[in-house]
Amino acid sequence: MRPVILIVEDEPPLQKLLAYNLEAAGFAVVQAYDGEEAMTLVEERAPDLVLLDWMLPQLSGLEICRRLRRRPDTAHLPIIMLTARGEEPDRLRGLDTGADDFVTKPFSPAELIARIRAVLRRVRPAFVEQVLSFHDIRMDLAAHRVFRGEREVQLSPTEFRLLRHFLEHPGRVFSRTQLLDRVWGTDLDIELRTVDATIRRLRRALNAGGEADLLRTVRAEGYSLDRKLAIEPADGADAGGVSARPRVEASPCR
Repeated sequence: MRPVILIVEDEPPLQKLLAYNLEAAGFAVVQAYDGEEAMTLVEERAPDLVLLDWMLPQLSGLEICRRLRRRPDTAHLPIIMLTARGEEPDRLRGLDTGADDFVTKPFSPAELIARIRAVLRRVRPAFVEQVLSFHDIRMDLAAHRVFRGEREVQLSPTEFRLLRHFLEHPGRVFSRTQLLDRVWGTDLDIELRTVDATIRRLRRALNAGGEADLLRTVRAEGYSLDRKLAIEPADGADAGGVSARPRVEASPCR
């Protein structure tokens, strides 16, 4: 899955140029032309990074940055600010507000893309790693193979994409609607219960050797990949059965 970049820029020519170069570099792009639209888009679907212009109608880039940093679900969302203000006090003000990086206009698209990748490497290393892992689950992206300990896990393409999404965001709870959007895509007409059915199949495949269940169901919210509440099959029960007992484990240091 490609990292999703939200471009918040009110100048259409620059918006078009940024979108073209980011898509050519392998990113998925979402576009907003003012601050209110940007906040709405973030609420609907949190991007992987925000490219944020300083001077915007309705809400300034600085105010958007402040609001995103105040919210628990976007407090650590990577933000790169774009501005014509090149003086040091302005740069410091932007960084103090919570921006991860600061790019002064005019800029080279190649340099901007390099800075985006550098920020993602720092805060979202899963995007540049060829092997994703969590506890005893390991996914080799290059070979398209999944292992649970030493056991290879056979997954369908959809199950593979779903597990990859969880591995890229461990501990985070995703609703069924968010998973449909991120894994299946918004262009497909698929019912929410499809997510539940795929989760069940993924659980059976991952836990076929009697391992602890790391896929956590959060009532009325959705699902997450989490060790806070790992479920072990009871003696004599298979990995897909309902006879299980909860085991509380300490969260891994990350």
